[in-house]
Amino acid sequence: MKKLMNGADTILAESLAGFAAAHADIVVLDPSGKFIRRKDIISGKVALISGGGSGHEPLHAGFVGMGMLDAACPGQVFTSPTPDQMLEAAQAVDGGAGVLFIVKNYEGDVMNFDMAAEMLKDMAGIAVMQLITNDDIAVEDSLFTTGRRGVAGTLVVERIVGAAAEKGMSLADLMALGERVNRQSKSFGVALTSCTVPAAGKPTFDLGPGDMEFGVGIHGEPGRRRAALASADEIAAEICEGIAKEFGDVRGRNALLFVNGFGGTPLMELYVMHNSARRIFERHGIEIARSLTGSYVTSLDMAGCSITLTLLDDDMLSLWDAPVHTAALRWGA
Repeated sequence: MKKLMNGADTILAESLAGFAAAHADIVVLDPSGKFIRRKDIISGKVALISGGGSGHEPLHAGFVGMGMLDAACPGQVFTSPTPDQMLEAAQAVDGGAGVLFIVKNYEGDVMNFDMAAEMLKDMAGIAVMQLITNDDIAVEDSLFTTGRRGVAGTLVVERIVGAAAEKGMSLADLMALGERVNRQSKSFGVALTSCTVPAAGKPTFDLGPGDMEFGVGIHGEPGRRRAALASADEIAAEICEGIAKEFGDVRGRNALLFVNGFGGTPLMELYVMHNSARRIFERHGIEIARSLTGSYVTSLDMAGCSITLTLLDDDMLSLWDAPVHTAALRWGA
């Protein structure tokens, strides 16, 4: 194992310190090291908080800032954050309009955010709602979930709901919007290699040089099947046809195409996949109105990618285009 680190036991703390120093104009690392928050706390605005195990950077800390999250709670690598992290983050960024937790559908994350929500209501009297993302169509149940996993579509939810929160939308309306974005987002991933967790020092699973894993999760969970490595067009066809089948007839609809790298795939290859996916979806009559390509929801050093398609209505399209300024995503003002 070759990694740029001082030790497996300090890598998260040192990474968070470096992240906060590099983006000190946008974020602040809590002195306890339990969460990253926006530098500016907005009074009267619903606070958006997400989190999960580290190793998926820039998710979630990289999306803290104007137009997205107010705070992010990182756990150890591939390990859920603890309820006290979410509780303290919520109290730090509460603007008086309530808190929305955005939670990927993994059992540890859901359980700990549930506990934090109860503590927040009982101890601080703060209104809180929880939005669960479950956009992964690859498997219904996995090692860590009951039902579908929350994967790259979580970014789309955080972006669109974050823009609406910036405009002053109420907690209940943000919850309804987030549920709509989640329903209209479908994702599917393929791995060409495993990832290596620093504390383990070896790949999470074995994958031969001529193999790939279809439907892999973002923690190295097994997918729906193993297959011989194929061309980009063939890989995209299986993924995109599966997504199109989930949606049914959506001819004439606008959509966001998000091709996400898992951390070990060059942009050149991700754009090849974008080109293949775009052509397939356009054959289904889907208008690709917006695109995002890059490594945003990663799995350490895993090679591979996921494809997410989000059907956009006019409100969602406008919110996607609204200004955003975070470490990893920024456009507009």
